[in-house]
Amino acid sequence: MKGILFDMDGVLIDAMPFHAEAFQKAFREIVKIDIDKRNVFLLEGMPGPLLIREIFKRSNLESPDEKLVENISNRKKGLFEELQRAGAFPGVKELIESLNCKNCLTAVVSGASRKEVESLLEQNNLSKFDLIISSEDLEEGKPNPQPFIMALSKLKLNPSEALVVENAPLGVESAVKANIEYIVTLNNTPLELSDFRVLNDNDFATKNVYEDTQSAAKFLIDWCCRDVQTI
Repeated sequence: MKGILFDMDGVLIDAMPFHAEAFQKAFREIVKIDIDKRNVFLLEGMPGPLLIREIFKRSNLESPDEKLVENISNRKKGLFEELQRAGAFPGVKELIESLNCKNCLTAVVSGASRKEVESLLEQNNLSKFDLIISSEDLEEGKPNPQPFIMALSKLKLNPSEALVVENAPLGVESAVKANIEYIVTLNNTPLELSDFRVLNDNDFATKNVYEDTQSAAKFLIDWCCRDVQTI
């Protein structure tokens, strides 16, 4: 068996711009400060409360108490639901269909809530996954390796039998710590390769950075389904 472990936001679903906008508006409303949206992309994969605390730190602000973090987090979630019109990236539906081959498992490994993950996948007719890992399943999110290690355990795969598809530096770091090979699909991220510092430690990934998920499709299908008949 082989398995492909997909991040969702920014890899399968074009939701990151809406997350960034929601965080920016929540901070502006509650704390009266403007935050750099780029920081949201840099910290993608980190649990929401930790991301909020890290933005305070990067903005040279006093560390917030739990109540303030909760207020910002709740407002961000509400704004995201109001703002988001996230759709699947081009070619994603076809890719997931093509991975429906014997001995190829697929999983979504996300730091978002299960409700959010399932809702966005359902809205975009992306339901053919063997496993979903969401924030409720985790004690620690990315860059901790737990999300991907848990996915391996549930799918009964060894690290060498899996491949991670990520678009965020913390997700890449999580994959490296879990000892799983990975590729990067940039899609519409404002980040640059220099933001993915751990790429320097992984020749495989340096060779496998793709402009978008669609351009990575042939590689992924060949990796997981080569010489295997489709079901």
